[in-house]
Amino acid sequence: MGTRRTSLPGVGTKYDFTTEAGRHISVVVHHDGRRFLGFYASDDPDACQLEVPLSSHEATALAHLIDPAPIDAVRTDGIDLVTEHIPVSSRSPYLGRLLGDTEARSRTGASIVAVLRRTSAHPSPGPDFRFALGDVLVAVGTREGVDALAEIMAGG
Repeated sequence: MGTRRTSLPGVGTKYDFTTEAGRHISVVVHHDGRRFLGFYASDDPDACQLEVPLSSHEATALAHLIDPAPIDAVRTDGIDLVTEHIPVSSRSPYLGRLLGDTEARSRTGASIVAVLRRTSAHPSPGPDFRFALGDVLVAVGTREGVDALAEIMAGG
């Protein structure tokens, strides 16, 4: 099982997911909130067998079916804020480093509001919080800010 995130300049972000059974599924999240689910042939990861477009409301409804308590987007004064989970992988330049080293808030406008570890949760981590392999950041900000933070954490 594995997940890969790819920035699509001018479009949005593509998330590729491979199930334990080897099925390839992708989700393309457009900057305007539209989403497309893609289902691929097991023997050809480039052959999309079915593409399903979803509005942001449909995507939220589907997320509620999969996980009854997902983290939703928040709308405040006409500004869309999103919450996203960003993994710290073995390729992250910030693995083993301090949160303050990322300068995340000043570079992206997004905030890291918590860090989830396999055995614990760390709400409101300070600049001296040290990242470990497998940490999952809970980030809040605009779509662009959260995407930029994810790229920084991935080494992009």
